[in-house]
Amino acid sequence: MSKKFRILSTSDIHGVIYPYAYADGTEANEGLARIRTLIESLRDEDTIVIDNGDTIEGSPFTFYHYAYRNPLSPCPLSKAMKVVGYDYMVPGNHDFNYGEAPFFKHIKETGATVLCANLFYKGELLGPEYVIRENNGKKLALFGLITHYVPMWEEAENIANFSFTDAFETCKKTVEKIKEKEAADYIVCVYHGGFERDPETNESCENNPGEDQAYRMGKEIKGLSAIMTGHQHREMCGSFNGVAYTQPFQHGAFLASIDINTMTNVVIPSLIPADIYPDEEIMKLCEEDEKEVQKWLDTPLGTTDIDMLIHDEYESRLHKSQLATFFNKIQKEISGADLSGISIFLKAKGLGKQITMRSLMSTYFFPNTLVVKKINGRILREYLERTALFWTMKDDEIIINPLMDYPTPQYHNYDFVDDIEYTIKVSNEPGHKIIEMNRHGVPIKDDDEFTLAINNYRASGSGGYEMIHDAPTVKEINRSVVDLIGEYIKDHKDISFKPLDNIKVIK
Repeated sequence: MSKKFRILSTSDIHGVIYPYAYADGTEANEGLARIRTLIESLRDEDTIVIDNGDTIEGSPFTFYHYAYRNPLSPCPLSKAMKVVGYDYMVPGNHDFNYGEAPFFKHIKETGATVLCANLFYKGELLGPEYVIRENNGKKLALFGLITHYVPMWEEAENIANFSFTDAFETCKKTVEKIKEKEAADYIVCVYHGGFERDPETNESCENNPGEDQAYRMGKEIKGLSAIMTGHQHREMCGSFNGVAYTQPFQHGAFLASIDINTMTNVVIPSLIPADIYPDEEIMKLCEEDEKEVQKWLDTPLGTTDIDMLIHDEYESRLHKSQLATFFNKIQKEISGADLSGISIFLKAKGLGKQITMRSLMSTYFFPNTLVVKKINGRILREYLERTALFWTMKDDEIIINPLMDYPTPQYHNYDFVDDIEYTIKVSNEPGHKIIEMNRHGVPIKDDDEFTLAINNYRASGSGGYEMIHDAPTVKEINRSVVDLIGEYIKDHKDISFKPLDNIKVIK
């Protein structure tokens, strides 16, 4: 016996198994294959291995499985996790994206026990509320939590039988119960959620307090030894208020570790980079699936002479990339809506002359669906005022608001709206930045009515867009937006449209 507890955690793997980028094949120090090698180099009889959610969504590899194969057949990623040998798993918000049956199939195939004290299925916990391990006469209590904001984002039908209790309140009750019933020496929470405040500076990290609660947990709940977090895709490790914490970025770039010495009671958090050779067993296990995905990614869809590549993250937003125009055009035509709003995701590649599934999947990488909302001119102005907060001024220059860059990039919360013309005056106070808002040259009045096509994430109000959430829903198109775009390109082959310069961002 090693006289220590070691907890190893992955989080936000997002469908990444292989150690290279799907966009261009460049090698990357990430992926479950590298993580397996790392875990095997660290595992002993006192090691607990747990996944902290968001595993089956996020890469072309898993997208292909759920969109083009039988989603109830074993997902290759789930089988790879079985090989890794996870003891426990905490579901993440994206693990519900493909529906209830694929969610449970994934759990079954991994062979791991669900550990989540605030997730209920038909009124019952999916697994134990917490587990106890003993070593050298000391007791470790371990429990999991998921951000209770899942219903804010997820399609209602995908979580119809699930319920989520407040993560902070559940954490508090669970810690109190463990202290009372188990007299545990160490209590560790594995939370698919992140920090609402920076644990080092105490500065606010987000616009939606409640989605992430790790800071409050560490500050207010007595008895926690460590919080292993995720969800925010941040690289975090340290201690605050006597509580150790970790967050291992995304895609298996790091393995989070909590080591507890049962002799000295010292708790050591660490992040271990996945700069190690990939595991051959997992690489071979998924080899045929990977070949199929690579073939699919190289499928030609169409061509275009319009520049829709993202050359610069800043410029593509300040001077609206025509990629946004194209995607909005498709959303309008498919939905029949008056207006369309869309964002460009951070690190999107854009579309070149030859458009393939690879270029499309490297540009639109979330399994969003399409929603049509009924809005008026007043709601439209509120919507644009919210998106205008993406910009701010520094030294008389327009810059991206630092809050949109740190601690979690929020470039997906800057929207481009088409079939109207508007001007953002960045130097104006919040709430007064939209100085012009016209449709076909005519000023838009508060009581003018429109239908607006947007993705389901925005329709849920996420990103601070509560005014969109509160607007009536006209229709839902429950198909992946990336599928709709792909079909449109295949049907039209030669993509041509009139570029739009309808958005002005001025000082």
